[in-house]
Amino acid sequence: MIDFVLVPVDGSEPATAALDYALDIAATHGATVQLLYVANTNKPSLTQYEGSVVDVLEQEGEDVLSDARERATKQDIPITDDLVQGDPREAIVDAAAPDFVDLVVMGTHGRDSLEKYVLGSVTEHVVNACESPVLAVRTDEDARQPYPYADVLVPTDGSDSARKALEFAAEIATRYGATLHLLSIVDEPTLGAAVGSSPVRDQLEDNARERVASEAALVREAGGDDVETMVKTGAVPETVRSFAADVDADLIVMGTHGRTGLDERFLGSTTERVLRTAPVPVLTIGVAEG
Repeated sequence: MIDFVLVPVDGSEPATAALDYALDIAATHGATVQLLYVANTNKPSLTQYEGSVVDVLEQEGEDVLSDARERATKQDIPITDDLVQGDPREAIVDAAAPDFVDLVVMGTHGRDSLEKYVLGSVTEHVVNACESPVLAVRTDEDARQPYPYADVLVPTDGSDSARKALEFAAEIATRYGATLHLLSIVDEPTLGAAVGSSPVRDQLEDNARERVASEAALVREAGGDDVETMVKTGAVPETVRSFAADVDADLIVMGTHGRTGLDERFLGSTTERVLRTAPVPVLTIGVAEG
C-alpha cells in the first residue's frame, strides 16, 4: 500500500520527529523514503564567506540532508534526496505527485526564516493542496504514538473526502488488525439554535447513526472485522480530540474537505484545527479536483 514516502526536512525537532516516524513506516512497508529540503528563496540567503558568495540556505540544506541520510542508513531504509529552491509550500506539493508519492510525512511546526522554523503553516497548506495523503506528526510527548496502530479514529460526514479517508483508514486497520472507530458528529456550534430543537436534533442524530452504520457495514464487507461506531453532539475539533483520548486512538484519519448544511456534517474547515492540537498523529486525505 505504501511504497514511496516523501519527508520534507529542515533540521527542526518537528521535522526530525516526522522523519523518525516515516522511517518506522518505511521499515514496516519496505518503502523508499525521499528526503526533501527546500531552500526558501522568499527569504534573503546570500552572504559573503571567504570572498565568495555562498547560498547559506543551500549549505544548511546539505547539512540537514546529510544528517537525515545518516538516520535512514542506520535503519537500512532505502532513500533518495533532493534539494530545491523555492516556496516550501509549493515545492512540497509539487514533489508530492500522487502518481509517485504514496504518503507525505511532515512535522506540524517548522522554520519560517533563517532563524525560525518553516514547517508549521506550511504543513497546513500542503494538507489542503496535496492530493497524496499527508501524515502530520507533532513532537509533544503525549502526541507520540506507536506504529503500527492499534486504534484508528475516522471522523466522517459522508462527504467524498471523508469516504476516501475511511477507505484508507480501513486498509490500515485491516493490515494491522487495528480497531477502526467511526465517529459522526452533530456540529452543535455550527447549527446553532436549530440543533437545540428536539425533533431537529433527533433527525440529525438518526442520520448520523445511519451513516456510520452503513459505512461500518461496508468496512466489514471489505474484510475489516473490528469496527466500532459512535455519534456525538458538540464542536467538531473538540469532540474529535476528546473522543480520540477516550478510545486511546493511535491515529486520526480525516478528509480535508467536508460538508455544510443543516442535515450535513462540517469537517473540512475544522481539519486544520484538529491538526494543531490533536493528541495523536493526523492523516489527512484529499480528493482530486475536476
